[in-house]
Parts: sequence; C-alpha cells; structure tokens
Amino acid sequence: MSIIAVIIFISLLILAHEWGHFFAARAFRVRVDEFGFGFPPRLFSRVRGGVRYSFNLLPFGGFVKIFGEHGEGEDSHASFASRPAWQRFVILAAGVGLNVFAAWILFSTAAAIGLPQIAEGDAPVPVSVIGVLPGSPAEQAGIKLGDKILEIHGREVTLRIEKEEDVSGFIDAYRGEEITLVVARQDNVMEILATPRATAPAGEGPLGVALGRIVIEKVPWYRAPLTGFESLVQSTIAIVLGLASLARELVTTGHAPGTVSGPIGILLFGRDSGALGIAYFLQFIGVLSVNLAVLNFLPIPALDGGRALFIAIEKIRGKKIAGRIEDTAHMVGFVALILLMIAVTWRDIVRFW
Repeated sequence: MSIIAVIIFISLLILAHEWGHFFAARAFRVRVDEFGFGFPPRLFSRVRGGVRYSFNLLPFGGFVKIFGEHGEGEDSHASFASRPAWQRFVILAAGVGLNVFAAWILFSTAAAIGLPQIAEGDAPVPVSVIGVLPGSPAEQAGIKLGDKILEIHGREVTLRIEKEEDVSGFIDAYRGEEITLVVARQDNVMEILATPRATAPAGEGPLGVALGRIVIEKVPWYRAPLTGFESLVQSTIAIVLGLASLARELVTTGHAPGTVSGPIGILLFGRDSGALGIAYFLQFIGVLSVNLAVLNFLPIPALDGGRALFIAIEKIRGKKIAGRIEDTAHMVGFVALILLMIAVTWRDIVRFW
C-alpha cells in the first residue's frame, strides 16, 4: 500500500506541474489544445472551453499541449511562439513554481502533524531503526525502517534495550553469531533472527543499521507555514548542492555515487518512510516535489530549463533560434534523459534485487 501511495503522490506532483503550465498559458490567453490526465493511449475525452480534457490508459501524472510550443503559429496571437520572451518564460516556469508551492504545503502539513526527531537526554524512549543499508544482514533478516527494538537474545542472554549503546554493544559481542531481536512494528511485536557480520565494511557496522530514539515534535498550526518554508529552503539548497556534487563526481571519476537512486529506489524508500508515520511520508513527498522542480529547471534541452535557456539565448542574440535547431536539441536531450533513466533503473534493479 505504501508503494501505491508513493506512485499516486508522484503522479499528483507531475499533474500539478502540468497544471502550472496550463493555468499560466490560460492566464496569458495562449491556446491550450489538450490537458491529459495520465498518458496515452487515450480512453475518452471531453472538450470544455476550447480545451480537450483527455483521460488516458496509463495513470501516471499528465501532460499539457500548448499551441505554438514547437514554434508553430508565430503569426497568431493565441500561439505560445508569438508571445514576448517574458510571457513564455513565465509559462515555462509556472510548472516548477507549482511544485515548489506543493512542497511548501507538504512540509507545513508535516510540521503541524508532527515530525520524528532524535530524542535528547535520558527520556525513556524506545530505540528505533532509522536506516537499513542495502545488502546488510539487517536487510536480509527483514528489519525495516521504523522498527522499535525492545529486546535482544543471544546464547541464553537477554538484554532489554533502553539506549542505542545497548544494541551496538550487544551486536559487537555477538559478531558472527545468530541473535534474536524482538521488535515492535506498528501494532505487532515480532522476533527477527539475524547474524551480525564478523567483519563489516568500513563505516557500516556488523548489522548494517542506524539507530535513534525517536520522538514526535509538533509545531503549532500558526508556525507551521514558517517551519514549512524553512524546510523548503533547506531542501532546495541541499538538492542543488547534491546535484553539483553529483556532476563533479561524474566529471572526475565517470561514476555516479552509490547514494543516487532511480524510480525503483524512490519507491522502496517511500515505502519504508511510511513506517515512521504520515508526517514523515509527507515530508518525503515534499522533498520529491522540490527535486522535480529543481531537475526540471536545469538548463538541459527537453526540460523546462532547457527551453528557458533558448529564450535567454534569443534575448542575447536579439532573434530567435531556428525552430529546426531547437527541436533537434530537445530531441537529443530527450533521448539522453531516457537512456540515463534506463541506466539508473537497471542499477536499482541490480542493487535492490
């Protein structure tokens, strides 16, 4: 169900992005030929106010067709191609803007509901799993993000867990031996058998988990929008810096860092994030929305940012770039993005399966 929820929310984020283009175009009285819910093949459609609203077979996001977006109809006032550069830029940026707005709403809602935070002091708070490394003994044993570790058994010794050090100390003492962890997962208490590694890779630990005592902290409703905005700014900065680091890594080493994930990794992480509660899940979707906004406005052909780049070049040159050249650039960019998506998805398959 968590994976289905992630798919639904990602589809809504894509749909919101397209709504941004749609509303901006309509506000400038640029003709919109079609707004599609999902992707073709088309199931049925209705025409309202001169716009065809289509409902399509593949229920993932949507699309908008704007008259003149490929340079046609420059002599028509209803064409995107005939509009001043600033209006075309606003129409292109509106999708990104709506994703940013959606992220702010999601972050604010999560803050009002209450987000998981690391407990301070010696308050009696259960020790929770806040990270599980792929391929680790913990993952192989079935330990999940959000599991609360209540007890650990090993060689007729039982330890009731009160702090993170209890877990790490016990696991260190039983490297290479099977132990039993008693965990609470949502409303169920279960026993999980695991064998910590005798020798673990650097920085991973014998079991391959990150631990923390989690408490829920709520923000008063009147402060939630400000907290949501702070989260929005922090997420945007983190994503921009992360993309810069990724680009530097690709240029210097020719390889993407192991932390980079594609669609499969996103679905699995979204599934696991739901174990920490609805607020954490909403925050995760908010981060995805910021990702969608930032990635879409990169100056890469086929993306909104690439189209905005051509508008900027047009303003510098004082005349438009030939439509044939721009269309070719966007086609090459589109093919490159598809190939990149296939490569990242294949890496996810190898990594997680």
